[in-house]
Amino acid sequence: MAQAQFQTALADAAARVENSLDTLLPSGNRIADSMRYAVLNGGKRLRAFLVIEGALLFDVPAPQANAAAAAIECIHAYSLVHDDLPAMDNDDLRRGLPTVHVKWDDATAVLAGDALQAMAFEILADINAPNVLIAALAKAAGGAGMVLGQGMDIAAETAQTPLNLAQISTLQSLKTGALIRWSAGAGPMLAGADPAPLFEYADALGRAFQIRDDILDIEGDPEKTGKRLRKDEAAGKATFVSLLGMDAAKSRAAELVEQAQAALGSYSARADNLRQAAQYTITRAT
Repeated sequence: MAQAQFQTALADAAARVENSLDTLLPSGNRIADSMRYAVLNGGKRLRAFLVIEGALLFDVPAPQANAAAAAIECIHAYSLVHDDLPAMDNDDLRRGLPTVHVKWDDATAVLAGDALQAMAFEILADINAPNVLIAALAKAAGGAGMVLGQGMDIAAETAQTPLNLAQISTLQSLKTGALIRWSAGAGPMLAGADPAPLFEYADALGRAFQIRDDILDIEGDPEKTGKRLRKDEAAGKATFVSLLGMDAAKSRAAELVEQAQAALGSYSARADNLRQAAQYTITRAT
């Protein structure tokens, strides 16, 4: 029952943010078309869900929550467009479809990503979002957050010594975890409340999410994941699975889910969807 309620909430959040994005995104030229393609062709919308559910806990008006959700989906899509480029991960599939640089070309993909990144901050400015929220997104997405994590990931591909567990944890807390952390904390930041409990929740959820990604890269169904599998193994990169082993990685992910759920202890049943989201991170097939 709880998982069914969560799935409904996840679908509702996806519908809300996709409606917002469809309205907000430009159209009518090559860059606009590639931006829309990057953002509107599916995805879990977990980050948007975290924004919306976190906002509900603090009675943030829906238009503000929807805008923040749209902003984080723009940042996430930009990161994927650039990450797929030949100079980075060199992926030709994303969500079962040709990546932006394959459908168009490398230059279009770079520009579409640049435009999506800028648009995220335009969206937040248009709702007069508090400076703390905008600054937090800049930090999470930039050279002290996601971009730093991506740089560490690229460097790991040519490093003579594979990363150890602590180094991988740091890398993933930046590359994947920073945007998840911002998403969970957006609601309280919009409300002028303390985001610390939701940050704690998101830190554990983000680590569990990444372990599940590493597991799916080995055990996943390519038709469900919509991308090539065993990429990290082929590149010789260390992962949570390669360092811990499959069983221990799954156990660690389960422990992190418990930590995430425990961080929500001060909230009422209104946080049940967030509790179920933590469980979803280690059972998802995509």
